[in-house]
Amino acid sequence: MKKIALINACTDLGVNVDGAGLAPQILTKDLTSNHISSIYTVKNEQQKEVSNAKEPNTNKQEMYDFVKEFNSLLLKMQELHFEQNMNDFEAKNYHKKMHDLVLSVKALDTINEKRNLLPIDEFNTNLYELVCKVIESGKFPLTVGGDHIIAIASSLASIKKHKNLGIIWFDSHADFNTYQTSVTGNLHGLPLAVATHYEKDILSPFHDGPFYNPKNTVIVGGRDIDPWEWENILNSGVTVFSTKDIEEQGTDVICKKAFEIASNGTNGVHISFDLDLIDPQVAPGVSVPAANGINLEQTYSLVDEIVKYKGSIKSADLVEFNPVFDKDHQTENIAKAILNKWIENF
Repeated sequence: MKKIALINACTDLGVNVDGAGLAPQILTKDLTSNHISSIYTVKNEQQKEVSNAKEPNTNKQEMYDFVKEFNSLLLKMQELHFEQNMNDFEAKNYHKKMHDLVLSVKALDTINEKRNLLPIDEFNTNLYELVCKVIESGKFPLTVGGDHIIAIASSLASIKKHKNLGIIWFDSHADFNTYQTSVTGNLHGLPLAVATHYEKDILSPFHDGPFYNPKNTVIVGGRDIDPWEWENILNSGVTVFSTKDIEEQGTDVICKKAFEIASNGTNGVHISFDLDLIDPQVAPGVSVPAANGINLEQTYSLVDEIVKYKGSIKSADLVEFNPVFDKDHQTENIAKAILNKWIENF
């Protein structure tokens, strides 16, 4: 049985709404277990940057609103695996058009900045160093976010110490944008691309170790993925299992496949679990909800399946609970149940 070090990663710098930074201490304050050896807290000490103010009817604002609506329409029109219906030439041209559109908008839209980049790097540097120390002490780091930006530090610290790991990203979003393909400029859409070094330019200046091989990288529950983000995924070789795949094949089959891919030729696996994987009608307390998620039965079944692979799990995150948007503690109770399951069984 592993000795658990709980790490409260209190920040919402990566996302454009507030609240996720309050979550860690809410979720961990009443946790008691003989398996918890220590509890640490890393807090963001800097104020979140505010988006550039704009007059409501400027051309730039209209362009920004257009791209948001354009992206929404594309996602409604296309199935998750829509690119499989194209031949290679069609898919390449399609994604080039999408990418060119993003670059055009970014050239015009000053709202799209590397928002909070410096404070995020400062926060993640502190978190990274702490997770490294926890692993060096022989404890299992269980990091509680905060928004998903914290997983850059936790996952890279883990692979620095374990040398060669796979990663499983349980999330409705792929978080596989680069800065060049991000429309919003909110950096919580980049963490998995950073962890695999697909995004090579920002968000990992503190890391001097290996990165995750995309061939050992799996996204489970992906369903809200930007069309141009798909290009990054396809180019990298990352595996995606959608919510539909979970429904059709079952949590046991998908978990088995995911851990086989992430464990193939590695020393273990880092897992990162975003609560927006769950349907927002079941778990409304998240910063960026995505419709048509897994239900409560599937959630707890998935958590039970993850525990079966505890021998290969070297580190873990639970992220994106936002108490500001929760209703009757629904999401809080689910998150606490997940944490308790992991603490008692890892």
